[in-house]
Amino acid sequence: MSDSLRDILANRDFDMPPEVRAIKEYVRRYYDTDVNVTVQPHNIVISSKSAGLIGSLRMNLPKLQEASGTDKRIIFRVG
Repeated sequence: MSDSLRDILANRDFDMPPEVRAIKEYVRRYYDTDVNVTVQPHNIVISSKSAGLIGSLRMNLPKLQEASGTDKRIIFRVG
């Protein structure tokens, strides 16, 4: 039998991955701003319109990886 779109979407988990939540909370706590976080199979991409913020995050990469609890490669993007 064919499932309806409603049935398929009802079974999906739309919660934010724990790595994304941890990164966003870290940035909000220490920098009082928001960032966009995209999770890929082997990477986590953090993007912001502020080059200064990305530069600061890049310098604090070990702390950010520890806070997120992930071994994935973290990539920073401005834009």
